[in-house]
Amino acid sequence: MFAVDHILISDSVLEAPFACQLQACRGGCCVQGESGAPLEPGERYVLEALVPELAPSLRPEAQALIAARGPWEKVGADRYAVRCTSDGACVFAVYDEAGIARCAIQQAYEQGRIDFPKPISCHLYPLRVERRQGLEILHYEKIPLCDAARAHGARCGISLVDFLEAPLVLRYGRAWYERFRTLWNERRRLLGLAAQS
Repeated sequence: MFAVDHILISDSVLEAPFACQLQACRGGCCVQGESGAPLEPGERYVLEALVPELAPSLRPEAQALIAARGPWEKVGADRYAVRCTSDGACVFAVYDEAGIARCAIQQAYEQGRIDFPKPISCHLYPLRVERRQGLEILHYEKIPLCDAARAHGARCGISLVDFLEAPLVLRYGRAWYERFRTLWNERRRLLGLAAQS
């Protein structure tokens, strides 16, 4: 593990190649999991405010669930997540003509209808943010669902830290990301891994 300012980063990110392959995973990260995507406290209210804009594009069961119980739920002490329908899919998951799960929030953002791209935990996935005793820890959640993404990243020479540059910059800032890349390469050299530009 190594530190960049006040953030600890697991060594699991050092060798991880990654580039999403939606045709292979079919957007499974929007459908599978123990609960919905983790939310930062303020994101709950952002989602509530977005419901009127997004609701017409959502699945009927998601619309009904949000109307009855809201778009988020409490899943632990001071922990919140996006609500999921009975089939395990995020209430904001929509399906394209090929049956691939897409994010209604991200689609609306890309269309310029809203100014919120999606919850930061979704944006950073497969990196997960964990908090312990006031520290923030980034670790890589390596699951079989993303096997194709790892294989594609390896073929194309795309590392996880390159693939997630935009969300890391969004969360921590450009200066932090540049320090992270420098320390990431130093850590790789220290452990006998090849440095990357």
